[in-house]
Amino acid sequence: MIEPIRRSTLEERKKWLAEAHYNVFQLKAEQVYIDLLTDSGTGAMSDRQWSELMLGDESYAGATSFYKFEAMAKKIFGMPYFIPTHQGRAAENVLFSYLVKEGNVIPGNAHFDTTKGHIESRKAKAIDVTTDEAKDTQKEVPFKGNVSLEKLEKVLVENKGNVPFMVLTVTNNTVGGQPVSMKNIKDTCALCHKYGVPVVMDSARFAENAYFIKTREEGYADKTIKEIALEMYKDADAMTMSAKKDGVVNMGGFIGTRNKEWYEGAKLFCIPFEGYVTYGGMNGRDLNALAQGLDENTEFDMLHTRIHQVQYLASLLDEYGIPYQRPAGGHAIFVDADKVLTDVPKEEFPAQTLTCELYLEAGIRACEIGYMLADRDPVTRENRFGGLDLLRMAIPRRVYTDNHMKVIAAALKNVYDRRKTITRGVAIEWEAPLMRHFTVQLKRLG
Repeated sequence: MIEPIRRSTLEERKKWLAEAHYNVFQLKAEQVYIDLLTDSGTGAMSDRQWSELMLGDESYAGATSFYKFEAMAKKIFGMPYFIPTHQGRAAENVLFSYLVKEGNVIPGNAHFDTTKGHIESRKAKAIDVTTDEAKDTQKEVPFKGNVSLEKLEKVLVENKGNVPFMVLTVTNNTVGGQPVSMKNIKDTCALCHKYGVPVVMDSARFAENAYFIKTREEGYADKTIKEIALEMYKDADAMTMSAKKDGVVNMGGFIGTRNKEWYEGAKLFCIPFEGYVTYGGMNGRDLNALAQGLDENTEFDMLHTRIHQVQYLASLLDEYGIPYQRPAGGHAIFVDADKVLTDVPKEEFPAQTLTCELYLEAGIRACEIGYMLADRDPVTRENRFGGLDLLRMAIPRRVYTDNHMKVIAAALKNVYDRRKTITRGVAIEWEAPLMRHFTVQLKRLG
């Protein structure tokens, strides 16, 4: 299915962005020319997925659609217990409500915003144990999403008895959609289990991670994506998934686990938060579409076509000399805003400023993954400036053409060419106490 997109004028975009308080989340969809805000729920479903919608069973309990989904999930992930939820953050909410207690410490390879939010809202602490190689955006390393085993072990030793689980995110979104190697997955699970700590895999883009294992890691070239996925989850204790990414559906998520006790505990929170355990906030038709989407998106050709388009955009940026997190990830290009807007101080949020400039240039809506998203330290309430400050251009699945990629690259080049004229950024006028980037109100400086 296609929809028309409308070109706007610079004067219109200036007015709209000011009305949105320089927060692109607050723009109306019709004010956007090319939408790269997220790849979550924005993909185009296949003909077979649309066919499955018509076969949905909307029974409140025990619907055939649940068992169709469950069978596919067991086939791909190899876990015995699954609970559907309406999206990934709901899966975290249900599972973490059972597992996370005040004062707990939860290590992870760069927890994404909702994951960290669900941890910190429960007065627990999230600690980043990603490899230091991820901090150098220009360094070509095949698995920048990897866990630093040294950092992880330090957390496990210093917080013995107070780590309910470790979060292993595949791919690692916060550091640029970077994959985790199979060796690192296995080593991470082994280290955690040595200290009696379970591993929960944040699985939104697991299929893209499997693709990179197949194409970059020795010994996996001849294995199918489904075989690799099974191996990825073999040692994990549980998983949460936003199915809106690699499930290629507009809404949906789920919890999977090997632990019967966790399954029973999570069910207690699923029913009041989401709904009965065989629908968990999802329609039967959407469970059908999800089952089909998981099957299709764990095939190499589908993933190759999708990831090739991201790499094509990266090649255009290479021609223009625009710095991004290298190598290109599977779902997005992450432009290094600190290296583009070198005259904008970190206190004025360079990546958020670059997000605004790209929208003003061509009506392209991207997303800041940086100092604004990092939020404030829950104890000191100081801004957290220790990580990367990135502009994420997420590519929806099966939506845009390579011609759209050319427009995106040309628009970013225009901003890049005038980067020295951009010396001031934005300041916060109002912010929420948690996950502020969704609703923050800003003013433009200078």
